[in-house]
This record gives sequence, C-alpha cells and structure tokens, in this order.
Amino acid sequence: MSGSRRATPASRRQQAAPPYVSEDGTAGRSRGRRRKPRKRRGRALMGGTAMLLAAAAGWFTVGPGRTVPVANSAAPDLTPTELPSATPATVQAGLGRTDPPAADRSNRNDGSLATVPGLGASFLSRVPATTGQLLVASGKGKDSSDSTVTLFTRTASGGWQAGVTWPAHNAYKGWTDDHSSGDLRSPIGVFALTDAGGHNANPGSKLPYDRNPDFVMNGTGFNGEPLAGSFDYVVAINYNRVAGSSPLDSRFPDGAAKGGGIWLHVDHGGPTHGCVTLTEDHMAELIKVLDPAQHPMIAMGDAASLAA
Repeated sequence: MSGSRRATPASRRQQAAPPYVSEDGTAGRSRGRRRKPRKRRGRALMGGTAMLLAAAAGWFTVGPGRTVPVANSAAPDLTPTELPSATPATVQAGLGRTDPPAADRSNRNDGSLATVPGLGASFLSRVPATTGQLLVASGKGKDSSDSTVTLFTRTASGGWQAGVTWPAHNAYKGWTDDHSSGDLRSPIGVFALTDAGGHNANPGSKLPYDRNPDFVMNGTGFNGEPLAGSFDYVVAINYNRVAGSSPLDSRFPDGAAKGGGIWLHVDHGGPTHGCVTLTEDHMAELIKVLDPAQHPMIAMGDAASLAA
C-alpha cells in the first residue's frame, strides 16, 4: 500500500483529522467513531484513513462495482504466485529456519553469523551500529511479488543470529530504487521501524501501537482475493513518513509524488501496491518481538539488489 493523503488518527494524537483528497478525486474527513474490533460489518463502508491510503495507491477494487483504474488495468498481466524460496539462504522444509551458506558462518563462540546473508557491503553500511534487530525482506526477483522475510538479531559479540524465515508478498510489479506514487513497486532500501498499529487490539507491542478503527480494508486484490483484515496488524516502514507518529499519519517529508504509506501488514494472498505482507500470526509475532531499544530496521529489495 502506498500513495495516500490521510490524517493522524485521534487515538494517539487526540486531534481532529484534516481533510483529505484521494488520487481518484474523492474528498472527505476521517471519522473518530470507534468500532468493536472483531465485528466486520462496518468494513463495507471502509475506514476513511486506511482505505484512502490504499485507494490513492490504485491497489484494489473499491467496494461493489467500483474498480480503481490502476489495479484494473494491471489485472490482465497477472500470473499465479509461487511460494518463494529463501534467497540466498535455504529454508529447511517444515522448520522455516534459515541455513546460511558456509561462507556466511562465523567462528564466534556464540555461533552467530559474521555478516547478514544476502546483504552486500552497500546495504550493510546503512545499518547503524546501534541496530540490534534487522528485518530482511528479500524479493525473489526485481519484477516479482514473491519474497521472504527474516529477522536477524545482533549478538553481544557483534555477529548476527538468524531467526525464522517467513514467506511474504511485496508489490505487484516488484521492486524499485526510485519509488513513486502509483508505480506498483516496493521501494528498495534500509528503513527504520518505529511505529505499529492496527484494527486489532495490541498483541503486546513494545513499539508505540495505535489501535484505530480506521485500519480497515475492503474490496478485492489483484488476484480477486478479499482484502478484509489486511490492516488488523501494521508496522510502518519509515519510507517518506514522520517517525514517531501513527502509521495513519499522511505527512510526506519528500512530497506526495514519492509515495507513502509503505507498511508491513497482514497478507491477503496476493501482491500489494508497495507494502510487504506476512500472515496474521507472523505479523502478531513480529509486533511482539520488535523492540525500540534495539532500534529495529528493515533492509528490503530484490535479492540481487540487496547483494550489491
């Protein structure tokens, strides 16, 4: 999801939401009314803030009989998705843990890795020494929407310990190092992870968590899959956004043309506009693990770009 004009939600900011105008020309104002978190009937109308974040992206079919042109025009080019392989590490069948190549193994006493598998020097140099948690979203290919996500933790010796590798999706057209609003590609880079939220109750987040009824999605995705529940859990990726604010905050420091609203959120079984998605249980687990004291970051891109 990307490319939106939304307001900072009242649940954390306690202020009225400013007017918005989506890219399809509709205008309105975010509502502060709360819904019971587990009831889905209200989703037919779609929460104003999160809905327009995605609507502006041209990412899905909006409600009955109304299709966002970008997503509709892309639909004929769809191909069946495949479960991505973990590149460059191998995922052990049934275990979901990475088995790094011998060249990446460390001789440290704690068994940690000397480096992060799959990340080249240019990407590793962008990871601050204070970062103790690094999420790596590695795309299957530059034009693929299939990817894997692995959380690496820095050890006391300075090495990296690989966690579980999860299958994931990214943008419909793959990846780009020059993301713009509506290009249907996920941005390549290294970004901080400082804020979480969602329609569901806080699962135990250490990051600031904004539970807000505006985290609502409806309609269908590129493969005709329902999008309901996609924003039950969200972690904002700090691409063109103001850190320390709700993921719903629509301020774009680099301008709206560069897109925004790039999140980690619940997978709906198909490509996204620009976000990275994990299954609901994995998103809840990730939110519980990310620790602001560890200055978590994400390195994201196709495998070949990350290795550069």
